[in-house]
Amino acid sequence: MSGARRLALAASGLALALLGAWLLGQLHPYREIVERGPTPQARANPYLAAELFLRRQGLEVQRASGLEALAAPAGRPQTLLLLGGREHMTPRQAERVLDWVAAGGHLVFVAERLWDEKTGRSGDLLLDGLGIQQHLSADLAIGEPRDGDRRRAELARFYVQNEKTPAYLAFDNAFHLYDSRHRAYAWANSGEATHLLQVHHGQGSVTVLTDAWIWENGEIGAHDHAWLLWHLSRGSQVTLIYRVAGDSLATLLLRHFPAALLALALLAGGLVWRASLRQGPPLPVAGPARRQLEEHLRAGADFLLHRCGQASLLQGLQQDIRRRAGQRDPGFAELPEEAQWQLLARFARLPAGHIGRLMRPPGKALPAADFTRQVADLQRLRNAL
Repeated sequence: MSGARRLALAASGLALALLGAWLLGQLHPYREIVERGPTPQARANPYLAAELFLRRQGLEVQRASGLEALAAPAGRPQTLLLLGGREHMTPRQAERVLDWVAAGGHLVFVAERLWDEKTGRSGDLLLDGLGIQQHLSADLAIGEPRDGDRRRAELARFYVQNEKTPAYLAFDNAFHLYDSRHRAYAWANSGEATHLLQVHHGQGSVTVLTDAWIWENGEIGAHDHAWLLWHLSRGSQVTLIYRVAGDSLATLLLRHFPAALLALALLAGGLVWRASLRQGPPLPVAGPARRQLEEHLRAGADFLLHRCGQASLLQGLQQDIRRRAGQRDPGFAELPEEAQWQLLARFARLPAGHIGRLMRPPGKALPAADFTRQVADLQRLRNAL
């Protein structure tokens, strides 16, 4: 019995081993790539790939939120990439940037506005300061590309000294740059327009582009876009500014109205001092002998006057008079206002016009003497009831 059991166990084990070997033979390893899309950092920063690319080339790259991070070029070359909007740039900021270039810096920026023939300027402070104009290619009738390869002809070609093969760049062919002062020493042309200009400015240089989308995350790997970014930044410290904000309101006020701000601060300080609680020397505690009833009444009246105001005290007296008149004549409350005044005049034996003046709703604040006189008249009227 034990021998048959051992035989059955051995047969079962052999069957399981054969089944496992067959299953292993059916398994085939494979690799699956799951595309999860751009990371949150890439969605928030369209030039993140360009920034990482420059760092991998061994360049020192810093990201700034404004021109306050712009340091004077000293010793090591510096490149400033203005890749964001400049619609709020002030003339003072534009002058500062151009002075920084004249001191030896390298500026790379995107032309934002078209040249206006009527005004003789574009409104782009950097373009106008450098004498560079941006036009629509369709308005210039430059002509059709002569290259047989249409796809390559639509790309801009950037030639480098001592290089036979140009770099190909996919700029937007709708825009064209023109150097009105004829200072450009390098440029990138397509068959339809000029998309990149390089000019000297003082001891530095400026590179103007029609658009910077070639360096966005999804385009920097196409054609020679990454090479151009490295070529413009090589051997320098790079600062990227994605948006130039204008001067804040506080900065403008401090710059143009310092005296007015100082006067306003002094006025505010005086008002705070006037309204604040001031502590003087402690008063001696009054003895019980001098605490007269009249003093208590006067103090209570002063407290109510300061806390509630004249209108509240007058309305209280008038309401008390109407209540007492209602006790003497139950239909007093239903009578018209003038009839009430006539009835009060009869009760108190006073002229009706005088009663009307006393019982009118209180208006603006009265002088101290008039207020005291009206309170006394109302009290006499109440006592007469």
